[in-house]
Amino acid sequence: MTLHIRKHRNAFIRAICFGLLCLLWLPMAVSAGVMTKQTMLEAFPSPYIVGDKQTDLPVWPLYQHISTDTPLVGYAFESIDMAAVPGFAGIPYNLLVAIDPDGTFIDVRVLSHHEPVFLEGLGEKPLIDFAKQYPGLSLMQNIKIDGKPQQSAGTDSANAYIDGVTKATASVRIFNQSLLASSLKVAREKLGFAQGRDPDLIARIKMDQFSPMSWDQLLDAGLVQHFHVSNADVEQLFQGTPGEGLDPDVLDNPDGTFIDLYVANLSVPTVGRNLLLPEAWQYLQQGLNQHDQAFLVLSKGTYSFIGEDFVRGKVPELISLQQSELPIEIRDLDLSDRLSLFNLDYEIRLPEALQDYEWKAFHILAQSALDPAYPAEFALHVNRQKGMLFPETISKALTFPTELPSQYYMVADQDNKTWHSLWQGRSRDIAILLAGLAVLTVVLVRYPLLTQGKQHLKWFRPLYLLYTLVFIGWIAQGQLSIVNVTGILQAWLAGRSLEFFLYDPMTVIIWAYIGLTFLIWGRGTFCGWLCPFGALQELIGKLLAVFRLPQLKISTELDRRLKWLKYLVLLGILGVAVVSVPLTGSVVEIEPFKTSITLMFDRSWPFVLWAVSLLLLSLFVYKGYCRYLCPLGATMAIFGKLRIYNWLPRRSECGSPCQLCKQRCEYQAIKPSGQIQYDECFQCLDCVVIYDNDDQCVPLIVAKRHQGRKLKSAAVSQHDPDRLITVSSV
Repeated sequence: MTLHIRKHRNAFIRAICFGLLCLLWLPMAVSAGVMTKQTMLEAFPSPYIVGDKQTDLPVWPLYQHISTDTPLVGYAFESIDMAAVPGFAGIPYNLLVAIDPDGTFIDVRVLSHHEPVFLEGLGEKPLIDFAKQYPGLSLMQNIKIDGKPQQSAGTDSANAYIDGVTKATASVRIFNQSLLASSLKVAREKLGFAQGRDPDLIARIKMDQFSPMSWDQLLDAGLVQHFHVSNADVEQLFQGTPGEGLDPDVLDNPDGTFIDLYVANLSVPTVGRNLLLPEAWQYLQQGLNQHDQAFLVLSKGTYSFIGEDFVRGKVPELISLQQSELPIEIRDLDLSDRLSLFNLDYEIRLPEALQDYEWKAFHILAQSALDPAYPAEFALHVNRQKGMLFPETISKALTFPTELPSQYYMVADQDNKTWHSLWQGRSRDIAILLAGLAVLTVVLVRYPLLTQGKQHLKWFRPLYLLYTLVFIGWIAQGQLSIVNVTGILQAWLAGRSLEFFLYDPMTVIIWAYIGLTFLIWGRGTFCGWLCPFGALQELIGKLLAVFRLPQLKISTELDRRLKWLKYLVLLGILGVAVVSVPLTGSVVEIEPFKTSITLMFDRSWPFVLWAVSLLLLSLFVYKGYCRYLCPLGATMAIFGKLRIYNWLPRRSECGSPCQLCKQRCEYQAIKPSGQIQYDECFQCLDCVVIYDNDDQCVPLIVAKRHQGRKLKSAAVSQHDPDRLITVSSV
């Protein structure tokens, strides 16, 4: 009866664990944000009225009392629900944004971030002050960071300039991308901008289509577009404005060339491969992320699109790009300077007549949602000034519409979402990861291949741990973290989607793999083989083994008690995650993973000191952090209870009388009875090597000796039967 109850109790526990595991991957219908109706009411008090969160798109309508009416005055939303752009540390910003029906920012606040430069070095105040510059700006403007902050940033200007943050250029650019990408999605779907097109459903350039073409053939095919503007055309542009007649050079030579301009999309293989030498094309491909685009602009004339104030690598002042009346950020790719690294005879394959034209390549990020299937429009801003002491600036724009022929792009499909493109962009990393997981699967299924040979495991394990550390950890940034668990918990409590996890394919694949292996092998598959920080500890220990550092052997009773610490740490972190999202970001720093793996020790000294201290601890207490403190390890141990059978081989003699495996186990995961504690086992397979070795395993040694005596007795009996009787009687 007792056995029957225990059996069903264990099945019940496994069912609960399996159900919790399924919750990690169930797609929920709403959003990934953290705001509730109550917190939204606190964020937007009277005179605002916060409506209910909409179901088709996770936005909160904002109303306002005006006389007897309550018109819609805007929408509020969280950026992570719309565009989870990975930050410098690999984790997206989450911004609270409010925009009015005209696309003007009402409010921008930082809800959460993991940018190291603000968490440790500069503090969060510069980031908060940076966000305060956006209210009053419009999505219809070209918002430029560190452009000319002294210039006006009003909504009546085509360009808006805001101050950047010194020493945090990359982080504020990602902030700006997150804000604009998420806001543009709301503007498209809720405000009717860009005909309501979904920015996640855009056409893709056909990267496998190429035809050799000359410059003239590219022109004829519409892949290079040519525009000629005379001085008279520009004067006509200013006619009837205060800027009319202010340029004497234009008036003296009305038929002269104001600008002769060519535009081409270098990302199209038929364009890029024909205009760039192979080395330069390859360099361009490596420098752009998946679905980023690069445009070539070259010109000659009395007016330059580059301008005197042009700064390499920045957003240009005189030329801009828009699509469906929405601005698209373009940034100098600085390609002319980079191509000189190849020592090419010429950087761009141009006809002789165009050799003296000035040119620049501009970078458009995938998050800008520039759709190759729709016309886009370059605008050249021409400025004239009237007056001497306090001159009035009059600006007009020359527009140059561009369109890619339909045979060079694929029309968007309904499943052509942004996270899909991120997976495609990391196809090489995904292939390497899947290959590594396949190798590990074979090793764990057919472990005798390693354990029955005396040296096989000895050389294979360090090599695989090196793969885990260098590729999974440092290159692919696939270090799992307790942050994954707290993020899931917070989304689950709020009934929100886990779709934001899909923006990190490495994390999704590893979690899916260990989710399956919980059922087969338990906790140790990740902790023993796939954790980059665990691999770093073990590899350092192997390298320094030559110094024979003294190892502190924890007593069995103390070891048992210390192993409960990680569960207390996990419980504390989960408790904080439930009550305080901002504080969660601080308590999870007990993990050294971000410091040692994600940022490769490029952090402020307290974090580096903590990570180094844990590595030093592991030299004296074998993997002390993993065994006693790691909250992620505690999570793995809990879900490891889903394991359906004990897969590591044992003999009846294990534990009684033989205690060799218990004494040799560095993790102290074998009980005196010989039973393996799978919740604490890291699957190093050392005990299986002993199990299969008749020079180490005591039962095998005894059996071999017994067999030897039998053979010896048989040999004696053949030569001297009388002696055999004597020996036998003795």
